[in-house]
Amino acid sequence: MRTRKPIVAGQFYPAQHDSCIHEINECLDARALSETLPETIVAGIVPHAGWTFSGSLAALVFSAIRQQNEKIHTFVIFGAAHGYFGASPAVCDRGIWETPLGEAAIDEVLAEAVLSTGTAVSNCDAHLCEHSIEVQVPFIQCLFAGARILPILVPPVASALPLGESLGEIISREEQKKIVCIGSTDLTHYGPRYGFTPHGTDKKALEWAQNVNDAKFVDLALKLEPEQLLAGAAENCNACGPGAAAAAIAAARKLGSQRGILLAQTTSNEVMLERMGTTSADAVGYAAIVF
Repeated sequence: MRTRKPIVAGQFYPAQHDSCIHEINECLDARALSETLPETIVAGIVPHAGWTFSGSLAALVFSAIRQQNEKIHTFVIFGAAHGYFGASPAVCDRGIWETPLGEAAIDEVLAEAVLSTGTAVSNCDAHLCEHSIEVQVPFIQCLFAGARILPILVPPVASALPLGESLGEIISREEQKKIVCIGSTDLTHYGPRYGFTPHGTDKKALEWAQNVNDAKFVDLALKLEPEQLLAGAAENCNACGPGAAAAAIAAARKLGSQRGILLAQTTSNEVMLERMGTTSADAVGYAAIVF
């Protein structure tokens, strides 16, 4: 059986089982659910930085899903294509993913159904060096024992939309399993480190990145407008995984969602100030959204 080994355990999140559980619990305790949730949650958008920076937001989404749907059979995790440059979404369609918490099995039956639509291709190798999906898997293992996963890397192009719509159609016909789609993306990467400083490098520039540039992305996500979100991300550079988010939104829309719910939004700079008492000239935006 093919096993995908973790590549960022010990960097983005702890490499040991007990430490991993401890930090997940810290992430879960860091933020309280304050929004009124839909009766059932069919999709979500999570960030994928190190847990120190964005783990509490990812935990918020998974906590909301568990509150409304305690038993999930499969999580479809749409990942950002940081190092994958294929034209079609890439499905890891067989085997298991290993983390410090054990093994998460691929939903191979669902993978086959997705591949049969022609909206994605089988390519497990594309996932070997990508972290945007991996950092979500321990949350799933901790909160949804036995849940399977279906990892799909999604390029930031129009192919994300038929993929999400196809997933929505497949899920709508599924009577035996509860399946939830997750889109993994961070928001604006602003500052000299990222080569993106259209408004300079002072405090006001970082405020613009969050309050204007990130807000554009979040607004389109909440309105379930994946087409405009993709186009806006290409123009505004306000997401590193717009394809992943667009696929999740397209699936949610197909499943009848009318509007997303923003659970929390922050930046790496805000987290640094709160947790470390310092700030930086650079910042990355994060949002937690459910549908």
